[in-house]
Amino acid sequence: MSSARNSILCPNCRKLISRDESSCPYCGLIQPALHSKAGKLRNIFFAFGPVKTLIAVNIVFFALSLILYPQGLFSGGSPFRFLSPSNQSLLLLGATGTFPVLDLLRLWTLVSASFLHGGIIHLGFNMMALYQIGPFVLREYGVHRFVNLYILTGVVGFAVSVLAGVRFTIGASACICGLIGAIIYYGKSRGGSYGEAIFKQTLGWVVGLIILGFLFPGINNWAHGGGLAAGIALGWAMGYNDQKPESAWVKLLAYACILISAGILLWACFSAILIRVAAH
Repeated sequence: MSSARNSILCPNCRKLISRDESSCPYCGLIQPALHSKAGKLRNIFFAFGPVKTLIAVNIVFFALSLILYPQGLFSGGSPFRFLSPSNQSLLLLGATGTFPVLDLLRLWTLVSASFLHGGIIHLGFNMMALYQIGPFVLREYGVHRFVNLYILTGVVGFAVSVLAGVRFTIGASACICGLIGAIIYYGKSRGGSYGEAIFKQTLGWVVGLIILGFLFPGINNWAHGGGLAAGIALGWAMGYNDQKPESAWVKLLAYACILISAGILLWACFSAILIRVAAH
């Protein structure tokens, strides 16, 4: 009975091994017990699927940004300002840019800003894009690489915009551009008629993003470009399912991204609520 309790299935090859093994004797996976625990953590966060979970988190943060300072509920004028959170709400919840990062030293906002949006239309466009392209990246890259692509390309995109001098910025579009970059790499690398069709279609999206970036003021082209470049680079570095299975370092990086992002978002929520309550 005790030996059964001390045994686990290797998360990589699914063979029965001892929980105390430093590496799987069958496939060589390092610290299989740690991977097993991390897999349970992943299942908690992504019980409804990664794409739907990310959309839900974005919606929750948008609702909270309206509740903290509800002036945005009554904004008039342009339809783009309908249901627009105030800058105070966005700053408290983790908007990024040179002001939060360099003046306030809030480096964690490079993560949190990807889950904030400036209005219902902004949120709707980004979540629609995520809903459309997210499942493709998830299928071709796998869940762990998908997590890394989404979180890390957002961080890189906003880091680039800080270096470019963007003072205040938010939105999931850097992450979405990162997914687009990964699709560009996938199409070009895979080749053939299918890969070429994917590559050409995705380049069309990039051209559309560039045109929109110049037509509409306030769009953070630096974040888009940084996210896109990071997506291509990460796609190359991690590979996709047809090239190779997800490696141990890719999985551990994904678990770290989940834990760090969850911690930052929880901190942003609680600190914003406490500051708002204390102000009354």
